[in-house]
Amino acid sequence: MAGHWGDFQYEIYLNGMTGAVPRLPTDLTRLEELAEHRLGPGPVGYVAGGAGDGSTARANRAALARRRIVPRMLRDVAERDVSVEVLGRTLPAPLALAPVGVLSIVHPDAEPAAARAAAAQGVPYVLSSASSTPMEQVAETMGDAERWFQLYWGKDREVTRSFLIRARASGFSVLVVTLDTPLLSWRPRDLDQAYLPFLHGVGTANYFTDPAFRAGLAKPVHEDPNAAVLHFLGLFGDAGHTWPDLGFLRENWDGPIVVKGVLHPDDARLAAEAGMDGVVVSNHGGRQVAGSVAAADALPRVADAAGDRLTVLFDSGVRTGDDVFKALALGARAVLLGRPYVYGLALDGQAGVEHVVRSVLGEFDLTLALSGHRTPATVTAADLVESPV
Repeated sequence: MAGHWGDFQYEIYLNGMTGAVPRLPTDLTRLEELAEHRLGPGPVGYVAGGAGDGSTARANRAALARRRIVPRMLRDVAERDVSVEVLGRTLPAPLALAPVGVLSIVHPDAEPAAARAAAAQGVPYVLSSASSTPMEQVAETMGDAERWFQLYWGKDREVTRSFLIRARASGFSVLVVTLDTPLLSWRPRDLDQAYLPFLHGVGTANYFTDPAFRAGLAKPVHEDPNAAVLHFLGLFGDAGHTWPDLGFLRENWDGPIVVKGVLHPDDARLAAEAGMDGVVVSNHGGRQVAGSVAAADALPRVADAAGDRLTVLFDSGVRTGDDVFKALALGARAVLLGRPYVYGLALDGQAGVEHVVRSVLGEFDLTLALSGHRTPATVTAADLVESPV
């Protein structure tokens, strides 16, 4: 891209000459509190909440905060290029928007707005299987922009195969298979509100429009929506899958496959042996296992174990540009950003998502330069120290 992501700050300052200030905070850690005031308790708990008492989500933030950057001086950082090669494609920055389902609960424009924002900024958008909008419709809003498809790998092979065929036909180039959600975890913020959008047919758009799914129904979805919801709940997850089962996905998808939710180095090795192309080191943003290892603490061991054979991506706890820098230093090639863009969507639709992307990458670009780097490629663990928080 022309210029640097960090130039966004000058755009903001120049706009200020006319009295205009940003509609949303540029400190993205403030967005959650604002969204809490905007959204009802059900939706905000669904997005912000985690497994158990929330300890894993807190640990994710603490593990990143514990790592501190050690800037280097008098290195020529006048010209920077933050683009990266990921899975055979060039991305303008080491960032993609993570798959988050059911976005209609936070904003009526839902997934298409987030997808358009990603396309406008040139970063990949990862569409959730559990989206409120059918994948074909989301693809249409993106033109030829980079898009990846996240699969919740359920019990019905024919529905899975149909999803893969539809995603490929819609121009999704990378398959992201979530491994850490064969069952929904114990989530008190949702349980206390008895809030599960799927029971109301929200977040089921890809299923309800799928020919293989509909073939399993006695009546069309609109004639018996409750039966459709029950059918969906019966096939959504599968706690019986094992590593050899990945062969089915490999046979039915001819592009890169990334498995998401890997925290143990041995699982990264198994993914490589199963013919996968990458892993996302992730604990689902703290939403699946209470008391889990923090994702940033797991990242170096996974990168050491399989970084030479797999593309290592990272999510869980990323909120700021310096978090992106730290994830790269710990061994990630790029990060997936989740909750902050959802809060941006809740607060200001597509424009809110674009604000979040530009803010996190503006801060990342400046952090990179001010730490003595011109490209992400030179960032290593030597740029960090660990200190107790």
